[in-house]
Amino acid sequence: MFLIVAKYLIPKGYRGMALFPFVLVKYDFDKTNGVFVNHEKIHLRQQLELLIIPFFIWYFLEYLIRLIQYKNAGLAYRNISFEREAYDKESDLNYLKNRSFFQFLHYIKIGYKQ
Repeated sequence: MFLIVAKYLIPKGYRGMALFPFVLVKYDFDKTNGVFVNHEKIHLRQQLELLIIPFFIWYFLEYLIRLIQYKNAGLAYRNISFEREAYDKESDLNYLKNRSFFQFLHYIKIGYKQ
C-alpha cells in the first residue's frame, strides 16, 4: 500500500480514496489517522478479492441501485456494501488480520442505515 496526498484528485466532500495499490488522501494529517487508513485498507482488500476492475463495476452499479432505493446520494453511498463493511470495521485495527473472504457480502442484506 502506498499513501499519497492528492488534494485535487479526491472528489469534493471526501477525504480519501483507495485505488489499488494506492490510498489517496486529501490532507497530509490523514496519513497518520489509523482509523481512516484502516477504512481505506479494507477497500484495498475488497478490490483484491474482486480483482480490482470488477470491484469498481460492482461499486458503481450498487451505488446506482442504492440511489434509486434511497433517492439520496449520501444515503446511497453509505449503504453500498463495501462502504458499510469499511465504516463498520474501520475502528477495529486488527480486522484485516482475521477477516474472511468476501465479508462485504454480509452487508448487502442488512437493512437501511443512515
